[in-house]
Amino acid sequence: MRVTLLGTGTSGGVPALGCHCEVCRSRDPRDHRLRCAALVETESTRILIDAGPDIREQLLKVPFRKIDALLITHIHYDHIGGLDDLRPFSHQFGSLDVYCEKFVNEHLHHTMPYCFPSDSSKLYPGAPVLEMHTIRPHESFRVGDIDILPIRVMHDTMPIVGFRFGPFVYITDMKRMDDEEYDYLRNVDTLVINALRWGKPHHSHQLVADAINASRRMNARRTYLTHLTHKIGLHAIAESLLPQGVQLGYDGLSFNV
Repeated sequence: MRVTLLGTGTSGGVPALGCHCEVCRSRDPRDHRLRCAALVETESTRILIDAGPDIREQLLKVPFRKIDALLITHIHYDHIGGLDDLRPFSHQFGSLDVYCEKFVNEHLHHTMPYCFPSDSSKLYPGAPVLEMHTIRPHESFRVGDIDILPIRVMHDTMPIVGFRFGPFVYITDMKRMDDEEYDYLRNVDTLVINALRWGKPHHSHQLVADAINASRRMNARRTYLTHLTHKIGLHAIAESLLPQGVQLGYDGLSFNV
């Protein structure tokens, strides 16, 4: 199984608009972060996690072939704002299977009504063709040859989901996770998890230290940090401050699990 981090930035991306800090001015491509998204692939199956407002730019950098499933972690714009940009995939390969919680599905119907007409024959011309599937935490499902287990995490007071794919776990926008969730996260080889910044706590996102603690509770062999702001510091410096087995993710990073 191969994982590619298409985006590793927070909701505003990096560089941040109007900012002239050393990170936002950096010429190191690892310091330039689009909004969070990832691909999980085998030879026969391709799964996209989230489709934020940068998804068109992100997918232009990888081969154009069928997406077997889009998994949505939660409804915030930086994770669903580019859904309409997936229309070439549905038009070329048939309807796109979208997996999300019931609340997310309902919200998409409200914000993108042209994609969900009551009469399917009246779909707005050019709109993406979406086949919606409801998922629930701890109820596993299979796409192609990949088994997927949704995990419940909390984004401040909003319940959202992370995903386990066998030995690989992807979690973003987490502030905390109940103790019982760790029962579903044993024997993790590789973890991708959000770590907004160092220092000052945030009301809805965990910090670097929190992400490291979560990784240690899972006993993950290696961990990549994502959903990073410019306040994380320059990649080359910030990564040197991390413990063994923990690294900063960056856009375009690809690894096998």
